[in-house]
Amino acid sequence: MELKEKVSAVIEKVRPALQGDGGDIELVDVLADEKAVLVRLKGHCFGCPMSMYTIKGYVEQVMKQEIPEISEVRLVK
Repeated sequence: MELKEKVSAVIEKVRPALQGDGGDIELVDVLADEKAVLVRLKGHCFGCPMSMYTIKGYVEQVMKQEIPEISEVRLVK
């Protein structure tokens, strides 16, 4: 399985938690050379004051546990 497929699988794993709060998450890109994942928050998660906690404290942690080669998850608009 290639890196982008692995990342997509993790996005699908975290998506229900975000949808439960009226939000959603979209995979924008995987920067393999930087070992970074770019995501966009949607719905109630977009612009939420807690969005950086959601990304760093939840999405990034799950991503790093599932795919150790990923170093960070970045939020893009």
